[in-house]
Amino acid sequence: MPILDWLNKEEAVKESVRVPYRLLKSIKKYSYGDANSENMLIQGDNLEALKALLPLYAGQVKCIYIDPPYNTKSAFEHYDDNLEHSQWLTMMYPRLELLRELLAEDGSIWVSIDDSEAAYLKVMMDEIFGRDRFVASNVWQKRYSRENREAIGDVHEYVYVYAMNKKVFKKNRNKVPLNEEQGKVYRNPNDDPKGRWRTIPITAQAGHATPDQFYEIVSPSGKVHKPSKGRCWGFAQGTFERLRKEGRIYFGKGGNSQPNLIRYLSEVEGMVPWTWWPSIEVGHTDESKKEILALFHDQSEFDTPKPERLMERIFHIATNPDDLILDSFLGSGTSAAVAQKMNRRYIGIEMGEHATTHCQPRLKKVVDGEQGGISKAVEWQGGGGFNFYRLGETVFDEEGRINPAVRFITLASHLWFTETGHPLRSDGKQPFLGLHQGVAYALLYNGILGDKSASGGNVLTRSLFKLLREQAGGFEGPWVVYGESSRITLPGLKREQVTFKQTPYDIKVR
Repeated sequence: MPILDWLNKEEAVKESVRVPYRLLKSIKKYSYGDANSENMLIQGDNLEALKALLPLYAGQVKCIYIDPPYNTKSAFEHYDDNLEHSQWLTMMYPRLELLRELLAEDGSIWVSIDDSEAAYLKVMMDEIFGRDRFVASNVWQKRYSRENREAIGDVHEYVYVYAMNKKVFKKNRNKVPLNEEQGKVYRNPNDDPKGRWRTIPITAQAGHATPDQFYEIVSPSGKVHKPSKGRCWGFAQGTFERLRKEGRIYFGKGGNSQPNLIRYLSEVEGMVPWTWWPSIEVGHTDESKKEILALFHDQSEFDTPKPERLMERIFHIATNPDDLILDSFLGSGTSAAVAQKMNRRYIGIEMGEHATTHCQPRLKKVVDGEQGGISKAVEWQGGGGFNFYRLGETVFDEEGRINPAVRFITLASHLWFTETGHPLRSDGKQPFLGLHQGVAYALLYNGILGDKSASGGNVLTRSLFKLLREQAGGFEGPWVVYGESSRITLPGLKREQVTFKQTPYDIKVR
C-alpha cells in the first residue's frame, strides 16, 4: 500500500507515544446543569487531552467528528491555519493515531476537509486506519450561490468517513429521512386510509430466480402479464397472491397495466445515505454564520463554522441516543451543541480561550433550551448538563514515579472517574471517596491522613481499614482501595471484600 512521506514524519509517528499522560482536573466554575452528566468539555492541547482520555475511553467512542484547520494559508482569529504543509501533516498524524485508539469496534470517524489537504489526508488515514476501513468521501455543498472570486468557484468541502468495521457499520448505520421534495412521489389519488403511497416495480433479473418466480398474472381487465426476457417476478406466486388479496398490487387506473407493488410512505424508514449532501438538506456556511451571530451578538464570528444541520446528518447516520461522540477540534462548539440536542453523550476538546468564551456559554444556552439551529426540528426543550475540565499535571515523572506535584484531589478525581465513569463529588479531605453501585472506593496517597511516618499513611493496615469503614458509615460491602502497599494478607483482603490496587502500577493510564 502506498504511504505518505514528508519532512519530520519519523518524529510524527513517535509523537503519540512520547506524549505524557495527564490528569483531567474538574473546574466546577465552568460546569453547568446536571452535575452527574457524563458530557465533558475539556480545555487544553488536544493531543495531550486525547492521551489523557485513553485510560478512560479507549475503544468506547461510537462517533468521532473533527473539523481540523484546513491549511488554507489564511489568518483566522481563533486558529493558526497558516501551517506549512509538512507541519500540518505532522500535527495531524499523532492525533489521528490516538483517535483511532478511542474508537469503538462499531465506531466511525468523520473528518471535514477541503481540497487544500484532502488528497494527503486520505492517504494518511488509509495508512493509520487501513484502506479497507474507508467508507465514503461525502461532498458537502457549502454554498448555495455562485462563487465568482476564483478561476473556478469553490462551493464544496468533503467529509471523509472511516469505520473500524465496515460490515458492522453498514448493518447499524441509520438511513436518512426523506425530505419534502423526495416525499412528493408519494400520493394518495384514491383516498387510501393508509395514507400516501407510490408504486414499486415487481420484476427482477432472472439470474438467480427459482421456478416459482415465472408465472402468468391476470389483471382485473383480463390482460395477461408475463416477465420480459431475462426477467422474473420479484415474488414467488404464493407471495404475490397474498399481496394481491391485501390490496398491495396496483394495475394502473384502467386495471390492465403491468402490476406494481404499493409502498406506503408510513412504511419507509428512510433512504440509504448518498455521498452528495446538498445545502438544501444539510445547511451552508451562511446558515452556520447566522447561527453563531445569533448566539454571540457582540463577538467575532468564526470563519469556518459548520451548520447544525450538517452535524445532525452525521450523528443521525452514525449514532443512536446515548451513544458517545467526540470532537477534538471543537471550535465554536457546534458538534457538542447538536449532540446535546440529539440526546447523545459527548466529549469536546478546545485549546484556546474560547473554550470558556464561546464553547462553554454556547453549551450553557443549549442546556437552558436555546431554540436556534436544529432545536425546533428535534423538539429540544433544554436539560442535561456538562462538566468542564482542564489538563492537570503529568501522572508520572521521568523515573516512572507518581509526579509529586499531583495533589490528592486531582489523583482521586482521576481514579474515581476511571472506576465509575462519573466526576468525583468528594471534597478530597479524606481517603474514602464514595460509594458507587454498591462498591466503596478509597485512595491512600500524599499524606491525606496527616501521617508523618515514612509511608505517610499510604499503606493499608487493619487499623486504617477500620477508619475507612467509619468514614463510609460502617459500609460492609466490597471495597476498592488504592495505596502504596498492603499489610493485610491476601486471605484477610478476601474476607474483608477488598480489592487492593497498588500505586503507581495499577493506575489506569496505559
